[in-house]
Amino acid sequence: MNKVKVCRLSELHEKEGRRFYSRDYDIAVYKIDGNVHAFSNICPHQKAAIIYDGFIEDNCVVCPSHGWMFDIETGKAKSGFSRLKVYETEISGGEVYVIIPEEKLFANW
Repeated sequence: MNKVKVCRLSELHEKEGRRFYSRDYDIAVYKIDGNVHAFSNICPHQKAAIIYDGFIEDNCVVCPSHGWMFDIETGKAKSGFSRLKVYETEISGGEVYVIIPEEKLFANW
């Protein structure tokens, strides 16, 4: 696993997304009720990198383009089988870190 610093906690505003890049990952980070959540920034609907620009409603992040809703804990869409990848976060010394799992090449071999 790789722990990547993305910003200071003070730079996040409640229920407003921010976009970060790390190692070819496009990540949306939100502070929701004082907790930090990180998701893939790519909406599975049309593969648009816009989740950071969404809004929070009913414990979901809502894609700003077509209104698809994804649970902030699991990333699962409210309807259908789609989901956002959810990343673990860590706060240390006022810094926000996103935990990016190691990619396993040939995992299905």
